[in-house]
Amino acid sequence: MELHGLGCPGSVLFGCELTASTKSYTFQVDKEDDSDHILALSVVCLTDGAKDECNVVEVVGRNHENQEIAVPVANLKLSCQPLLSLDNFKLQPPVTFRLAAGSGPVHLAGWHRIVPREDASFEEDDLSEEDDLSEEEELAPIMPAKK
Repeated sequence: MELHGLGCPGSVLFGCELTASTKSYTFQVDKEDDSDHILALSVVCLTDGAKDECNVVEVVGRNHENQEIAVPVANLKLSCQPLLSLDNFKLQPPVTFRLAAGSGPVHLAGWHRIVPREDASFEEDDLSEEDDLSEEEELAPIMPAKK
């Protein structure tokens, strides 16, 4: 599933800012929501007022064993790397962004994609692949060349 921003139905812009006074931001959705949600981060950047210090941004989530893990995704410094492209790094909520070092401000931007579970586009793709397979099965077998 590719995210292409405004071209995707159900995609909305996402953004948050981490600062010395707001060190974390949690992106979560309503537990009763039946849709699938994907957060795709595009960029992490220092914004106006940032000092020339290391600003480390971590993503805090859960692994396959449902244990909390924190993974640094960006280390920004005004004088050498004020911004980092994350190429639509996909995350599933709930997820927390934390300023582990530095005072920011650091801005995170991306897309929040909402896909209704009753969306039949996946089923249609599966059906068309099955049709392709059945057409291949109907083809005559390849015979060896005569000498």
